[in-house]
Amino acid sequence: MASNATSYKQMKEDFVSNLSGGPVTEINSITAVGPIAFVLWSVLQSRQSFFKPYRPLSFLADFLLNVVAVLLSFTLYANTPLLLAGLILAPAILVYALPPNPVASRKRHKLPPNAQNSRSPGALSVLSTKPFLTTYRGSMLVTTCLAILAVDFRIFPRRFAKVETWGTSLMDVGVGSFVFSAGVVAARPVLKERAEGRTTPLLQRLVYSMRHSLPLLVLGVIRLISVKGLDYAEHVTEYGVHWNFFFTLGFLPPFVALFQSALKVVPSYAALALLLGVIYQVTLESTSLKAFILTAPRTDLFSMNREGICSFFGYLAIFLVGQDTGMFVLPRSINPRSGTSNGSQRATLLLTMGFWTVVWTALYFLATHFTYGAGLDVSRRLANLPYILWIAAFNSAQLLACCAIESAFFPSFYNAADAKTEQEAYETATSRVLRSFNRNGLFIFLVANLLTGLVNMTVPTLDVTPTVTMGILVGYAAVLTALAVALDTWNISIKL
Repeated sequence: MASNATSYKQMKEDFVSNLSGGPVTEINSITAVGPIAFVLWSVLQSRQSFFKPYRPLSFLADFLLNVVAVLLSFTLYANTPLLLAGLILAPAILVYALPPNPVASRKRHKLPPNAQNSRSPGALSVLSTKPFLTTYRGSMLVTTCLAILAVDFRIFPRRFAKVETWGTSLMDVGVGSFVFSAGVVAARPVLKERAEGRTTPLLQRLVYSMRHSLPLLVLGVIRLISVKGLDYAEHVTEYGVHWNFFFTLGFLPPFVALFQSALKVVPSYAALALLLGVIYQVTLESTSLKAFILTAPRTDLFSMNREGICSFFGYLAIFLVGQDTGMFVLPRSINPRSGTSNGSQRATLLLTMGFWTVVWTALYFLATHFTYGAGLDVSRRLANLPYILWIAAFNSAQLLACCAIESAFFPSFYNAADAKTEQEAYETATSRVLRSFNRNGLFIFLVANLLTGLVNMTVPTLDVTPTVTMGILVGYAAVLTALAVALDTWNISIKL
């Protein structure tokens, strides 16, 4: 019996080992399903007010569009994601062509210019909660939570699982996106501090950051003990023998607090991230560090966890890129010189986001192209410079898509005259499901990890049929979604 258990554990480890990934274009087509599903959601909401009030049928449609559609994109429709996108887009066009619901039509009307100009200066805060940012973060969390369980089943194509060393995959972009999105919202306290005209001393920043780090590090220790204690299948070359993703997340805040002091010399977080990424890449190429990470024997604590420790610098650069993005995404007025009207501010934001999407994409091209660039390969295991640039380009494009969709269907959000009206417009423009995932993202991610472990310990994931697999995955998705929405309904925020 013990021998059978050991051999099955080895089979599961082999199932996620020595993989080479797939093309970036395919990853882009898979991840495009999320924004396209949100287009249908937006059409239903803006034209028919389908999700307000939020009834059981509304929840079911919300769940199917923003969770199940994403699940289908990398399972049953993994080979035909464009077909799935077309099946979602077709009803969106149909609904858009229908006469709008009078109630929804009235809600979508913009305020007249005199109403915009007469609003009191203190009515709205400097930083607003942008609906498209909630959509982006919620969708990213949904995809991540679904993929961490789906990868253990045969219905999930191996090219979407994490690559061994070189290449790109859906799960590789998911890990980086999780860090990038954390960086985006980490810009909020920095912006708030600048708006108030104060500067927090380094020691105080470090103490504050450790308060955020400690719960994550504790979770990392708990995961380590549980994985080793339960003899759970693990992929050692992913982070190392003891290291895990919670340790990477936990060590980010204090290092970011330290690097914030460098802004006195370096002009922006983006420049700081590029500088760190280039130095790390040069070190990989010009020293024995790359060979050490990939081939060295695991003889001591450092060498046992070399992937997690060394790749941390790449993830730190990704976090800083995300923070730089947050610096222009989060403020209410991105550029005072672009005028005071909401339309001009929105246009400036879209242009700025488009500019940075092009910049990061061009840098990725120059880093990876064998003819016109440096010809470097992407490596999530190393978190090297091409990986950093890929994650920056991918997430910038995702944010731009979410912002463009929101601007097209919910322009009234940016015409709110007071905080109450803005909050109502925000709730109208965001999916309840995605908003709930975003609100307690890290807690839901933790629950997803626990449920993934429970399923793997109770179900022979490599042997079940596709029908049973989809039943398990949809049930798992429903449990996570119900938990997230319940916490949001009860107004509970669990901050880790």
